[in-house]
Amino acid sequence: MATSATSDQLLVVIDPVARRTDGESVRIAKDVLSAGAAGTKVCLPDGPEEFARALVRRGSRRPVVIGDDRALVRAVGLLHRQRELADCALSLVPVGTALSLARSLGVPTGAVAAARTVLDGAERRMDLLVDDSDGVVLGTLRIPPVGGVTPVREVAADGAGHPWLRTCRSLVRTLVPARPSGIVSAPEAGPARLRVEVDGQTLVDLGQPVEGVSVVPGVSGAARVEVRPASVGAEASALSAEGRTVTVSGAHFRYRADAVVSGPVRTRTWVVREAAWGLVLPAR
Repeated sequence: MATSATSDQLLVVIDPVARRTDGESVRIAKDVLSAGAAGTKVCLPDGPEEFARALVRRGSRRPVVIGDDRALVRAVGLLHRQRELADCALSLVPVGTALSLARSLGVPTGAVAAARTVLDGAERRMDLLVDDSDGVVLGTLRIPPVGGVTPVREVAADGAGHPWLRTCRSLVRTLVPARPSGIVSAPEAGPARLRVEVDGQTLVDLGQPVEGVSVVPGVSGAARVEVRPASVGAEASALSAEGRTVTVSGAHFRYRADAVVSGPVRTRTWVVREAAWGLVLPAR
């Protein structure tokens, strides 16, 4: 469902990673938004705490995030925890290196086109996956994460330019022996043994090793679940199901939710919240 975006006053929150990554695109987007919406307020947070504070104190202004996929997920997660998603339409101007989620959601990736969408687009309500730790998934959830990447701490990423943080890191490096580089980026070893349940029904059990699991929010309150069993010889057919609740358990596993890798955990449950969040996209 889509509704027209209004000409409300805007709060433009510019993620610090976007400013460091592509300052020119940030400037272009800011100029287009400021020229197209009277009384636009621009906020330049230095880190996650200021980013969150700006969104919480937005008042009646419509929030616009200039940043990458991580910035969008952070904003949706914050508004979810504040229980403010129902009455808030987010806008995104994608700037950065992690933009695959933005593309999959239909957000234009050019600075001018994305900024014009903020001004002239329409809100579209979409389903949201919420886990039992109150984390959110907007796009695709994958187990194990592609490439077995070590989880990235967003606080460190956002604060990378602070002198005090660089000093702390230098001190830590002098006190703690460096790990062999292969340990940090090594892929997950072999197939996983996981139990995957959809609406209480077991889709695959611990006795069947799996190569991977994917969960994608669908439409009308149902998620699409696909399990790829490990094959010996002939390729095994994928198992699929749809449901509102997905529980994965078994040996410790990591998972990639959108642009963020989390874990390890032994069990996690995701529940679909129908039409739980709104994003301003090009008007159809």
